[in-house]
Amino acid sequence: MSSTPPSPGPARSAAELNELIRALWSHPQVPLTAEQREEYGRLCAELRRVERGDVIEAA
Repeated sequence: MSSTPPSPGPARSAAELNELIRALWSHPQVPLTAEQREEYGRLCAELRRVERGDVIEAA
């Protein structure tokens, strides 16, 4: 796995990020893998930025 962060793309909406987060937890009885936990952390961080208004919507 590369340590380079993904290149910035169009901003995702809070609703889209919420949907992606919920999809990771679709089976709450099954623990997340290390990769899924990393993705969860990235999605939560992105959601916080969107909620704070730090993200500018792509035109």
